[in-house]
Amino acid sequence: MMLIRRGHERGHADHGWLDSFHTFSFADYHDPRWMGFRSLRVINDDRVAPGMGFGMHPHRDMEILTYVLTGALEHRDSMGNGRVIRAGDLQYMAAGTGVHHSEVNPSGEEWVHLLQIWIVPERRGVAPRYEEKSMTGATSGVLHLVASRGGRHGSMAIHQDADLWLGKLQAGDRLQHPLAIHRQAWVHVAEGELVLNGEALSTGDAAAVSEVEVLSLTATAPAQVLLFDLA
Repeated sequence: MMLIRRGHERGHADHGWLDSFHTFSFADYHDPRWMGFRSLRVINDDRVAPGMGFGMHPHRDMEILTYVLTGALEHRDSMGNGRVIRAGDLQYMAAGTGVHHSEVNPSGEEWVHLLQIWIVPERRGVAPRYEEKSMTGATSGVLHLVASRGGRHGSMAIHQDADLWLGKLQAGDRLQHPLAIHRQAWVHVAEGELVLNGEALSTGDAAAVSEVEVLSLTATAPAQVLLFDLA
């Protein structure tokens, strides 16, 4: 079974300095049909103007992942981390018992384009933690495990039974991902075009998939895809 979430149907907020598309209900955008999927709660597709960003603000009991598509993002937090992540970098923060952080575009000229992802943790009150992983040199045409419970195969360890796979594809690349029984998948096209189990998807589109044994992806143009394999 497959349920398609078209990119142009997402919630949209244009604040001038921030242009944001919300896959799931977030802030002033509320749609009871789209409150999340399994443990996946937020996918915000954000573009932030030069020199602008989110000032220091709090989070708790949430697994927060940020993937930069273009530009750069400066991160500071109450754990003492101060980093600039760039296109191809993934950042993870376990908010746990509570953390404050800021996210600012340090460029004076270039907008930053990023995906911010929230996953509900399997337990509350974990110790806050920060990690990052660069995928700038990731092999094309392969799904790379970038986050998982326990951090297997060198991925970032998160507090949920959820695997995040990243694929950078060239036109014609074909991938398959087995989906274990009782598992469900959310496939988000960050950039480009592909066909997922016979359904054409393009930038911003996504699909919820269940009750299939194998996910088959074929890129019809250069693409980046995030695949969430969820309990």
